[in-house]
Amino acid sequence: MQAPLPPVRLRALAVLTAAALGAAASAAASDRGQPQADFADLSIEELANIQITSVSKKPERLLDAPASVFVITADDIRRAGAASLPEALRLAPNLQVAQVNGASYAITARGLNGGGNSAPNKLLVLIDGRSVYTPLFSGVFWDVQDVMLEDIDRIEVISGPGGTLWGVNAVNGVINITTRPARDTQGSLVALRGASNGADLAFRQGGRSGEGSWRVYGKARGRGHTELASGAPVDDGWHAAQVGVRADWERGADRFSFIGNANRGAFEQPAPGSIAVSGENPGLDTVDTRGVNLTGDWVRTLDSGGNINVQLYYDYTRRVVPPTFMQSLDILDLQMQHTLAPIGAHSLAWGANARYSWDRTEGSRYVAFLPERLSQTWLSLFAQDEIAFTPTLRATVGARVERNPYTGVEFLPSARLSWSAAPGHAFWAAASRAVRAPSRIDADTYIPGRPPYVLAGADQVRSEVAKVFELGYRGQPLPRLSYSATLFYNDYDHLRTQELAPSQTRVSFANLMDGHALGVEMWGSFQATAAWRLSGGLTALRERVHLKAGSNDDAGLHRVGLDPSHVWQLRSNYSIDAAREFEVALRKVDDLDSPAVPGYTALDARFGWRLRPNLELSVAGRNLNGDHAEYGGIATRSEIPRTVAVKLVWTN
Repeated sequence: MQAPLPPVRLRALAVLTAAALGAAASAAASDRGQPQADFADLSIEELANIQITSVSKKPERLLDAPASVFVITADDIRRAGAASLPEALRLAPNLQVAQVNGASYAITARGLNGGGNSAPNKLLVLIDGRSVYTPLFSGVFWDVQDVMLEDIDRIEVISGPGGTLWGVNAVNGVINITTRPARDTQGSLVALRGASNGADLAFRQGGRSGEGSWRVYGKARGRGHTELASGAPVDDGWHAAQVGVRADWERGADRFSFIGNANRGAFEQPAPGSIAVSGENPGLDTVDTRGVNLTGDWVRTLDSGGNINVQLYYDYTRRVVPPTFMQSLDILDLQMQHTLAPIGAHSLAWGANARYSWDRTEGSRYVAFLPERLSQTWLSLFAQDEIAFTPTLRATVGARVERNPYTGVEFLPSARLSWSAAPGHAFWAAASRAVRAPSRIDADTYIPGRPPYVLAGADQVRSEVAKVFELGYRGQPLPRLSYSATLFYNDYDHLRTQELAPSQTRVSFANLMDGHALGVEMWGSFQATAAWRLSGGLTALRERVHLKAGSNDDAGLHRVGLDPSHVWQLRSNYSIDAAREFEVALRKVDDLDSPAVPGYTALDARFGWRLRPNLELSVAGRNLNGDHAEYGGIATRSEIPRTVAVKLVWTN
């Protein structure tokens, strides 16, 4: 049952709604007869020709990319009324996005979305080229990943391995979030959003200076508590703020950019806590997070036709999780890529990456990461060659050699073949090897935080390995229809297990599990009329895992229980006229087995009205058909509530 709204949130929503409706009446009166802004989306053909970079680390048409890739455009995000990155990622039919509670998400592609003794850790996420996975557990803290949603240019979502170009941990997918150049965000923007579960405020100011452009932004967000299925409140309310700056400029053949962000948040910590310790019931307090990241990028176009790209970024994060642990982490990352001009039928690119981290932790009587102070280095070198056998047949072969602190050197090869059977029709096939390298949780975890230990690190951890085979088609069989389908098979080895010692008093991490996954991904768009577009997607997945000889981790067999066997979504977008639009989205997620989570259907809708060329009002509803759970055991999981939000965006 939906809980009544707290009075403070009711007042905030009422005030924003009244202000928005007042602005609507004023704008409607003053703008009668004036031309309205064009809401037209990209055409089906234009969508196929979108330039992407994540598949080959160079610009290419989406239609030509030999990989399973879905592009979320800025207009998709706006039309859906997404209020956070995870909500925007729900638009990708090749991702599994499950909300755990108010701020936590489990996100993956092609399965293995955590479970048992493992958090989701096989998806690489980049924001403007900066990797945001944490070396603590090889996954992503989604509560602190944020950007100005109005500044996003596109999100490229690759399902499948990307280790050759992006390195270890790009096992089941790569999410590449790219924001707009500063020249495309000139002037002022203010966005106000009031919702039944919280509120958002954001601003941005852009300008020009000499040969360059710049922008600054700031945003603050807050959310209230969710509830258990029993109606009991969950301690998962939170608030966070972030500011940032971007500058871009050109000098001759050189392009430069600088991006800086700073954030801070306070997140209440719901049971069982960020790190649950069996037999313990520690008093949980608010998680404090803060971070600063700085990224510099230089691209030089060479006279020969190639280019050189150098990127350097620094990333500082601090996370205090009372009463279990604290981590302060500094990362310095330098990467270089040289793309050569075509040499006959060959298009070569090569690059190198050096990554250094300073990690400082403080444990507790519940858990410790030892040593508490640790410096680590990652080094890698890659090369890739695209070979054009004929104008319609090309192959891409490449490999990366990467050294990590735990397992030494890893070899990450891939081979892809693409055939343009006819204009607007492309078939492709791929074979790749990817690994998930161990993290501090695999090797350095001690429970409890003082001797005698029940879990005392792991002396011989191994990388989890995936050998992946794919067949795909992408095309435009009709002028108003585009379609993509991929069949994949993942062969996993050395998956992580938790083994009980013969003494029955100690456990340790090992890699005594293998398995496989077979699945299909498909999606398409149909332009029913000039104003009405329909789109849909389906993923189906079958996973099996097996324990190797010597393993007693029977609970580990349930790790595939957190992946639905199928997910589908349908979206309808209708432009009523040049000023008004209406979108309805329906998604169906199959049930999860272990822990058991019932399948659910969610209905979302948004109405947008361009009151003036520089003023937009929208009303959006999520889960309009009722609350539901998405992830975790019934004793602690949140019911994801129905929400209604009003948003006002002003630009100048």
